[in-house]
This record gives sequence, structure tokens and C-alpha cells, in this order.
Amino acid sequence: MHTDHIADGAAQHPLRPALFRGWRNRCPRCGQGKLLKGYLQVAPSCPVCKLDYSHHRADDGPAYVTILLVGHLMAPLLHVVFVTWRPEPLVLFTIFAVGCVGLSLYLLPRLKGAIVAFQWARQMGGFGHVQT
Repeated sequence: MHTDHIADGAAQHPLRPALFRGWRNRCPRCGQGKLLKGYLQVAPSCPVCKLDYSHHRADDGPAYVTILLVGHLMAPLLHVVFVTWRPEPLVLFTIFAVGCVGLSLYLLPRLKGAIVAFQWARQMGGFGHVQT
């Protein structure tokens, strides 16, 4: 496995595979165990490779990134739909409210997994002090 070294000597893990595994709700190290045990609750550890997840500090990060992405995707789309077709306001509100909620519910657990995987890959927080 290829690792890069950072200034304090701790080895970093490959970022791209870790992010992809986290996005898929899989352990960033082995890619087999589940990362989340509920919709947003991070499991205590990987059931396959026993990687301890308790060091993650995702906190509000996934929510902020979700809001940023949903806003930047839906706002221009709202403008295009309004200018092109001029639907009734209640119809427009209903469609975009459902779209925003649906997209948010889809992205939130995936982004949480990716952020936890990013922290593991870059040895952030407690992950840097643990042999992985």
C-alpha cells in the first residue's frame, strides 16, 4: 500500500479509495464493514478489520456540506424552471421543497461517511495517534 508522509512522521492513507468507501458506507480501511450503524450514527468500530471509529469528529461538517451542495444545485435549477415555464408558485414550491428534502436525505449519510473517511485517511483527530 502506497502511503505519503506528513511533517510529523505519521503515515497518511490513500485518500481516493478511502473517500469512495466512506461514500458507500463502508470502512475506509478494509472497505467491507459498515461505517454507519444507523442513518447517521457512526458504528463504534469496523466489524471486519476492527478499526476504531470513535476518533471521528464529523460533527456538523456533513450538514454544512449538504446544505452547500443542495443550495448550489437547486437554486440555479429553480431559476431556470421559473424563467422557462413560469409554473404556479405553490406547484414550484412543492416540487422544489420535495426535491431539496430528498436530495438532502440522500447526501447526508454519504457525506458523513466521506468526511469520516477523509479524517481517517489524513490522520486527523484521534486517528493520527492510533496504529491503523
